[in-house]
Amino acid sequence: MILLRLLNGSAAGSECRARRFPLRVGRAARSDLPLSAEGVWENHFEVLFRAGKGYLLRANPQAPTWVEETAVSEVFLRNGDVITAGAARLQFWLAEVPQAGLAWREWLTWLGVAGISLLQVGLIYWLRA
Repeated sequence: MILLRLLNGSAAGSECRARRFPLRVGRAARSDLPLSAEGVWENHFEVLFRAGKGYLLRANPQAPTWVEETAVSEVFLRNGDVITAGAARLQFWLAEVPQAGLAWREWLTWLGVAGISLLQVGLIYWLRA
């Protein structure tokens, strides 16, 4: 899961969390992260997940895109990288992954431990008699 945080403009501070890839960014209404800043193209760039390698930013060839002030067409992103698309500036982060709810498994485990303990105590008394 990744997080893109808008650093400038009227929506500065807003965040987009992504779990599904590719994540499409641009002016288009069907973009996963629509940006209306000056200089942003309809389909400005996309972020793809490459297993074992990381997150790949692939820019539209006609849309000028910078990562850490270096013009790019494709680049693997690192935590904290600043992406510039037109007048929009975004920061890339690896987002916290929410922990799955395991409470019912814990209860079952403790009930099992308690049941086994009671069985052992019962066996000890039964064998003494």
